[in-house]
Amino acid sequence: MQLLIIIRILGILLMVFGLTFIPPWFVGWVMGDADLSPFVLSFALSVGLGGVLWGLTRHYRRELKLRDGLLIVVSFWVVLGLIGATPIYLQPELGLSFSQAVFESVSGITTTGATVITGLDDLPRSLLFYRQQLQWLGGLGIIVLVVAFLPLLGVGGMQLYKGEMTGPIKDTRLSGRISETAKVLWLVYTGITILCALIYKIQGMTWFDAVGHAFTTVATGGFSTHDASFGHFENGTMEVTAMVFMILGAMPMALHFVVLRHGSLRAYWGSAEVRFFLGWMAAVAALVVVFFLVNLPEGSWVDMVRRHLFNLVSFATTTGYTATDHTAFGPFLMLLLVMTTIIGGCAGSTTGGMKSVRVMLLARQGINEVRRLVHPHAVFVVRLGGRPLDPGVISAVWAFFAAWMFTFLVLFFAMLMTGMDIESALGAVIATLANLGPGVGSVASNFASESTTVLWLGMIGMIMGRLEIFTVLAVLLPMFWRR
Repeated sequence: MQLLIIIRILGILLMVFGLTFIPPWFVGWVMGDADLSPFVLSFALSVGLGGVLWGLTRHYRRELKLRDGLLIVVSFWVVLGLIGATPIYLQPELGLSFSQAVFESVSGITTTGATVITGLDDLPRSLLFYRQQLQWLGGLGIIVLVVAFLPLLGVGGMQLYKGEMTGPIKDTRLSGRISETAKVLWLVYTGITILCALIYKIQGMTWFDAVGHAFTTVATGGFSTHDASFGHFENGTMEVTAMVFMILGAMPMALHFVVLRHGSLRAYWGSAEVRFFLGWMAAVAALVVVFFLVNLPEGSWVDMVRRHLFNLVSFATTTGYTATDHTAFGPFLMLLLVMTTIIGGCAGSTTGGMKSVRVMLLARQGINEVRRLVHPHAVFVVRLGGRPLDPGVISAVWAFFAAWMFTFLVLFFAMLMTGMDIESALGAVIATLANLGPGVGSVASNFASESTTVLWLGMIGMIMGRLEIFTVLAVLLPMFWRR
């Protein structure tokens, strides 16, 4: 373990993150917010602390090892949640406790979208912009952003990249150098966000709402600048736009680059994971339509179907926007929508959940096991994109599934021990571990009334879900700390 190198890089990351307090301050200044001192103090704290850590260790330069990268990623996400809470905690209008402020910060940076804040429409513009920006930075991963520039600082980034990116296969590159891959991913991510903001503006949003919702649409985060979430706009055209960009955010950013480079949409359909993701989502959409055809009178279901299809795309991509109350039509529709988030979008995207590629591989492996019962001596191979996968990948997918379910159960029973009812505890774990945001029961809309213990359990779930469990579990193992 190279602790001095780890401290040095943490210092660099904190200084970079400190710069992100400048845009909200500027927005608040332009829009006439009365008190911008929370962002000034947060900037000074983040840059100052990072500068001290970097200054004390700046002469130590060695190549990062895998364990170093894992510890840096986990440590930074924890520190980021704490530092990111500073402007929220210092806001006099909110009156939040320390735990609530950290929960809001962790929810933002992990793109979960669970909130403890109500009365959004009356809050300072600087704070609202900061929440939206926080999710955008966490969507693709601020560490991936920093990796793009680490070579300028004499630091290799492959171990950090592996610790941050999602999916069972983490070493796919778009170019020879990992820093160039990180730059390409962020350029694509930024370009999609700008396009989304422009379309929102054309459709009638203010620039403030257009940029803010573009941030959280493409990042599949779900924070909004209004208490009514996306339902505030009551605009079907905007909802369709949001669905399109939520789906784009749920696809691999690297795949978007391939499409742009070749100028053809064929690459989307050529991806087995994208086909599976769109296929299962279309099947659930059909169930939603059938549900309303059966349960609502003729002629009154069209608008409701549109809104719940919006909710479906939002939940399936782990965004968490709502166009209407997802709990209003009973347990079937409510749980159908919420449970889709466990599968989530594609690997290498901005979504949470287990990722569609893992579910697809588990399904294919299960089918092969059934075939093996019929033909016990046959050899069946799981393929992805027409190529056979190494058995080690399948083993890793099964291990992830087991770890995810074990973590889910531990958090579920821990929530129950706090006094939550079964429905609320289930909703809280899904909302946090799958990085969704809204749940069911008492957390259907927010976590404002939940206890401090529930909030900290939720933060553990959000970080473990964002880092896909193994990264966190590896750091907790005793063998990780042995020489």
